[in-house]
Amino acid sequence: MKLRLLLLFVAISAFASAVRVEAARRPRYGGTLRLEIGATVSSLDPAAPAANSEEAGAKRQIDALIYENSSSTNAADLTGPFRISEWQPGKQLTLVANEDFRGGRPFLDAIEIQMGRASRDRLVDLELNRIDFAEIAAEQARRAAERGIRVSASKPDELLALIFPAGRPATEDARAREAIERSVDRASIVNFILQREGEVAGGVLPQWSSGTAFLFPTAADSAHAKEIWAQITPSPKIVLGYDAGDSLEQSVAERIAVNAREVGIGLVVQGIAAGDAAAADGRLVRWTMPSVHPREALVGLQQQLAAYGFTEPTITGALTEKATSQQIFEREQMILNGYRIVPLVWLPRVYGLSARVRDWQAPEPGAGWPLADVWLEGNAP
Repeated sequence: MKLRLLLLFVAISAFASAVRVEAARRPRYGGTLRLEIGATVSSLDPAAPAANSEEAGAKRQIDALIYENSSSTNAADLTGPFRISEWQPGKQLTLVANEDFRGGRPFLDAIEIQMGRASRDRLVDLELNRIDFAEIAAEQARRAAERGIRVSASKPDELLALIFPAGRPATEDARAREAIERSVDRASIVNFILQREGEVAGGVLPQWSSGTAFLFPTAADSAHAKEIWAQITPSPKIVLGYDAGDSLEQSVAERIAVNAREVGIGLVVQGIAAGDAAAADGRLVRWTMPSVHPREALVGLQQQLAAYGFTEPTITGALTEKATSQQIFEREQMILNGYRIVPLVWLPRVYGLSARVRDWQAPEPGAGWPLADVWLEGNAP
């Protein structure tokens, strides 16, 4: 009899414990998510131009939180899951839940966004549990995890590449561009600069998207690079530009210069202001995929390249919505012909999260932070 009572007590205790665990995991409404970004956003008007790529990226994320469709003329589309409560341009933004959002009220009561926070400061604040969410540079992901920070990464969907716009005498000879491409040691960029948080890139679509990226070579070929460069007389001096405010681009540019000099190429690097590429023969650029679909991604890439002055006469015709995998692969080949663009590495988007953030999913390409779907375990910070 005593044994039965003991077993019954154990069973009831286990059931009660399971109920408590289940209740603790059930989504809850309430709480304020504390968020930090590196950019300083000066305007929340979707039509207002951004000063640089960092601000443009932050504006897209914020727009997705306060506008369901910022390009629509329908008033209902201009009301997103959150609305503006307090706004100090370039410093701080407080958003509160939109009770009337047609997609359903978010779990969070509010989001507090601090702007202009350096990468190092964001890591410290995550480590000390001062904030709940921040973007982390891909090259810092491993260090953040080692410091006990909860890290989440997307699929590799940001391409870091070299581009050589038309009209620059030093790189008008396709052989010069090819020699530089063959000299680059992409593996060392991934292994040492990115601390293995990324993938080498040979094509302009990642393997997970196109399924054909492995067909594009990525290994350095120093011997062939030397042979090609030796054919160019006189040898030009090439200036490679990078965003002066981007430490990753600077490190990659310096690595490319080392590789180039090893095969005899006279290449120097130079930090340039955003939008000022006049002083460079080639430059590093970042491009984030606008869609998970290969066709839409390629269309977006071609539009971005056109803005950089990229021209390739072999690219003719538009990819239709019914484009096959073979047609997409052939379009990639057209874009890469002539070495006007040299893909280097694919980067994931990396996020640091506090322990109380629940139901977080890293966004797909083209999607914003899914903060309307997350909830906080315990409403107090």
